Amino acid sequence: MKKLIFILILMIPCLAYGQEYKESVSVVQFSAEFTKDAEIDLKKFKDCKVYTFYIEKDKEVFINESILYLPSLLIFQNGKEMLRIETGISMKFEEDAEQKIKDKVEELVSSKF
Repeated sequence: MKKLIFILILMIPCLAYGQEYKESVSVVQFSAEFTKDAEIDLKKFKDCKVYTFYIEKDKEVFINESILYLPSLLIFQNGKEMLRIETGISMKFEEDAEQKIKDKVEELVSSKF
């Protein structure tokens, strides 16, 4: 019983950290080393948190978020998925993807006030 409690205590910080990318307004890109050329430059988005996960390093996050296509981009607000943009089998974002992201981030950030 003591071992079980000890293991649970050790896991709590890991579980909390595992969802950090969903806090507040965040733009999260899911990619792979072989699709880096198709990624969107997230440095442009200053009003929110940005994260990029690579399937080679963060496979569990891909499974938890049901990522099917690379690259893909999700926008979260306080843990809730607000927008999902997937590339499909082309492995390229649509031309207006950045504008959609920008518009959604602005909408979410302005709704906080």
